[in-house]
Amino acid sequence: MSRRLHRTGGALALLCLPFTLLAAPADADLPGATLAGLIEWAETRNPELAVAGHELDAAEAMVGSADALPDPSFSIEWRDIDADRLTLDPSRVGSTKYTFAQTFPLWGKRGLQADIARAEAERARRQRSSVSVELRARLSAAHAERWQVRELLRLNAEQRSLLRDLERIATARYADGLTAQSDAIRAQTERTQLEAERVRLEAERRRLGAQLNALLGRRPDAPLAEPVALSPLPAPAGFDGLQPRLLAANPRLAAQAAAVEAAGHTRELALAKRLPDVTFGVSPVQRGSRLDGWEVMLAINIPLDQDARRADVQASAARLAAAEAGQVALALELQQSLAGTLAAYEAAGEQERLLRTRLRPQAEAALRSALAGYRSGRDDFTTLLEAERQTRSARAEHLRAQVEQRLRIAELERLVGEPL
Repeated sequence: MSRRLHRTGGALALLCLPFTLLAAPADADLPGATLAGLIEWAETRNPELAVAGHELDAAEAMVGSADALPDPSFSIEWRDIDADRLTLDPSRVGSTKYTFAQTFPLWGKRGLQADIARAEAERARRQRSSVSVELRARLSAAHAERWQVRELLRLNAEQRSLLRDLERIATARYADGLTAQSDAIRAQTERTQLEAERVRLEAERRRLGAQLNALLGRRPDAPLAEPVALSPLPAPAGFDGLQPRLLAANPRLAAQAAAVEAAGHTRELALAKRLPDVTFGVSPVQRGSRLDGWEVMLAINIPLDQDARRADVQASAARLAAAEAGQVALALELQQSLAGTLAAYEAAGEQERLLRTRLRPQAEAALRSALAGYRSGRDDFTTLLEAERQTRSARAEHLRAQVEQRLRIAELERLVGEPL
């Protein structure tokens, strides 16, 4: 009986296995492994990018109707109404006039309205590009920082394993009467500090995961694939090479240029509104039950309140001046950021080279020497622990310098507005 139940349970487990496999997402299907995969995922799911896309759709929809004529008007007049027979029946009053009228804006007003709408659509398009470029930079930074935390956790595990070995060596030497018991205790203390650092790094990994999921439009606790090795660094040109690209392709600067164009057309429209428009009307006249005649009407509006129109012109001129000044200020700000980011990138590159070629090899050689010296009795445990700390610090600083380079590249791409 028990064997039969065991076979039945095994069969049920086999039946449930495909459903289990379907329910558990494969790591390859999760975002987070590569920066390219993160960007592809976020392009269709990031909520800020979706907002900018809807605003662009709204601005583009306005272009088609911006130069439309005003709505026509219809009016009806009952004339020669008999005081003894109050009625609105067209066949029982003296005459009834039906008027169809259409106003035609003159002096290029409709074209200017279309120009304003096109400039606003271009501004919305550039703003969406700005959101996309900003999103790419934030994803690049988050990906690099997650990789750094993963590597720091690996380093932490290696150093804890090393300290366990050192503790065993110290315990064995203490048993042989070659060293004090405090050496093993100090190794335990150092390992406990590394355990505390591991807890902090795990919390940092969860925080970065929640931040990355927010950029991807996912739940904060949604699973992510582990980041793979960072992509090779591009070789950015100097300031003279990147400045023209920034001025030509930065989406924020392009959006501000579109705002200047829209403000210029708005000022021209305010000037045009000081001039009159015309209205044409056609009126069939009914007498009794028959159409008796036609009337044609021409009307011109009289812009009497020139003070209000002058105020509109002054306000639009001030907005244009503000937009132009904002364009100059933004260009200066972006160029300043470009120079500072390039300096930071070069400093990070020099630091990474020194750590990789000199400090790390020197610290690792010192650790090997201190370990051999401690085993032979030439060096004390303090020297060995200090060598271990310096090695750990050099490797951690090397990781941070590598990530710092990626962060500065992400900032350069955000400023230039395109991949380097």
